[in-house]
Amino acid sequence: MLTEREQTVLSEIKEWESKLYSYQPNDFELTYDKYLERSFSLLPEQTQKQFFSMLDNWLFHLHALIQGSQLQHDAKQRILSSGRIFNPNIENIDDLKMLNIDQLRYIAEQQIARHRLYSFAQGGLSGTGGTIFLGADMPAMAVINLRVVQLIAMTYGFEVNRPFEMMTSLKVFHSSTLPLRMQNFGWEELMNDLNQTEDYYFYEGNEELTNITWFEQPIKQILKGLAIILFKNKSFQGLPLVSMAIGASTNYQLTRKVTEFSHKYYQMRYLLEKENRKG
Repeated sequence: MLTEREQTVLSEIKEWESKLYSYQPNDFELTYDKYLERSFSLLPEQTQKQFFSMLDNWLFHLHALIQGSQLQHDAKQRILSSGRIFNPNIENIDDLKMLNIDQLRYIAEQQIARHRLYSFAQGGLSGTGGTIFLGADMPAMAVINLRVVQLIAMTYGFEVNRPFEMMTSLKVFHSSTLPLRMQNFGWEELMNDLNQTEDYYFYEGNEELTNITWFEQPIKQILKGLAIILFKNKSFQGLPLVSMAIGASTNYQLTRKVTEFSHKYYQMRYLLEKENRKG
């Protein structure tokens, strides 16, 4: 049985979930979807499959690279140290589930704030219009946002080096980067995975990640790059402030969207698991 405070948090998530399902796309979004689908349909089906399979493999390898990095190991130790402030008996990631929801939210919000700042700074650098910074922007944003999803998962006691949690964190990342009108489908699939899985160790669901619906985010990043190139020569005291503002605000909004979705998901996981455990 959940505490009164946990029931309140669960109600907040349910209200957010309800807004997700009730979102109505406008005419422009519907037209855009049809245009994008029609454009991709001109490619042979095998070419489409190979393209999205290549993107999936890239995300899998990037996830493994981040998860195994020293930087991520250090961040994991910082999370455990933060947890020990509230409970000195915490030794590993699973033990973090001993903390209450507000303690976990506090630790997670520290990670979220830090990575939103990283995104803002990365966007500002790319906004200078430098070839290196602009070229590195898309991979850097993938790393920042994949990394923060992993850290939020670990904060709530879910170790991302297990097959189910690895695949789930990738799906959370994928769903959180979808357009708002599509996020409800990603959320529903994540909830179905929870209901259909018994041991939460091996993943038995659909392992395909990227598809046509996801492609809007890379297109936005490309358009942002074009806008930066267009405005990079409009400088104030030697700084291209307009293009820097475009880069910083766009990147910040993306990470804000990713962290909000991811945080809601892992809070839900924590509360559902606690509810079932205490039956």
